[in-house]
Amino acid sequence: MTIFDTVPLAELRQRTSIKWSHYAPDVLPCWVAEMDVPQAEPVIRAVTDAMVAGDTGYDTPTAYAEAFAPFALERFGWTVDVAAARTVPDVMTGIVEVIRLCTDPGDAVVINPPVYPPFTQFLEHADRRVVPVPLRGARLDLAALEEAFATATAGGRRAAYLLCHPHNPTGTVHTVDELRAVGELARAAGVAVVADEVHAPLVLDGTFVPAATVIPEAIALHSASKAFNLAALRAAVAVPGTAAVDRLARMSDVVADGVMHLATLAHAAAYRECGAWLDTLLEDLRTNRSLLQRLLAEQVTSARWEPGSGTYFAWIDLRQLGDDPAGTLLREARLAVNPGTTFGPEGAGFVRLNFAASTATITEAVRRMSGVLHG
Repeated sequence: MTIFDTVPLAELRQRTSIKWSHYAPDVLPCWVAEMDVPQAEPVIRAVTDAMVAGDTGYDTPTAYAEAFAPFALERFGWTVDVAAARTVPDVMTGIVEVIRLCTDPGDAVVINPPVYPPFTQFLEHADRRVVPVPLRGARLDLAALEEAFATATAGGRRAAYLLCHPHNPTGTVHTVDELRAVGELARAAGVAVVADEVHAPLVLDGTFVPAATVIPEAIALHSASKAFNLAALRAAVAVPGTAAVDRLARMSDVVADGVMHLATLAHAAAYRECGAWLDTLLEDLRTNRSLLQRLLAEQVTSARWEPGSGTYFAWIDLRQLGDDPAGTLLREARLAVNPGTTFGPEGAGFVRLNFAASTATITEAVRRMSGVLHG
């Protein structure tokens, strides 16, 4: 039995978050990035104790970084400069504020679709010009990045590169060599590197290498929200590489005013006290990944999926069902998965399935999928 099998489906359906409230009760939700797990006891205790004690005031500037630093050292071998880090309300807010530091309105920000949909939404809202450089397969296209960097900085304009590491939705974990190459290209072109590393603790194969340890000019965003299922208690930290300390220091103190103290307490408890819980989760995600791969191979032979090394997402090629297989699965199988096109036009014919779920849910999801494709 995995940690995901400890919460019955009937109990999950009592949750009111978007994963469980958006669709009708007959729909099996395997879409948004919420895990079907019980919350870790130290986090429950930290939040409960704070409420009982009335510890519901404003956050302190370095509390988040002080909790994250030992976790980063143990898990990633990364020595985080606590004094140089900045707490931000959440990852995407932090990304936008860092982008504001290194670009001007109308400047280009390069991204690698298919990629997390809010990248485009938030960047366009911040009046930045999104420049897509699609992945080649599931890897970075370095030659295309070099060309995009040169074009983005033509005429002396500033530009940034927003790296998703590990990559959502493919689960790709970028290698040291890839990160080093990105750093060299960005440095030569004068492009700032910003790394969304929210899924860093969820690497299932190998070791996660923080971008800022390879690219000194990079600024990375980290949060316990994904690995510990804390999206309802948002907080994050921006951590600079050794050559980006001065740049991040220019971030306005106003940004930190939006940080929830209760969220920091929850995340700090996760980082400090939930290492064993995370280890169990990772092992069970590996089990789920193997289960999903086996079931697809047995029951949905037309599906194509190369499991990534990170995250709890399966980026599945279902082009047999046309450009919008997610819509077909919802209508005909009452199965909710993320439409590939929301990650960019490169996602046409693909779906993103969240396998941070019970054995029964994964098994039923594949059964419903098979019924549409082979029924």
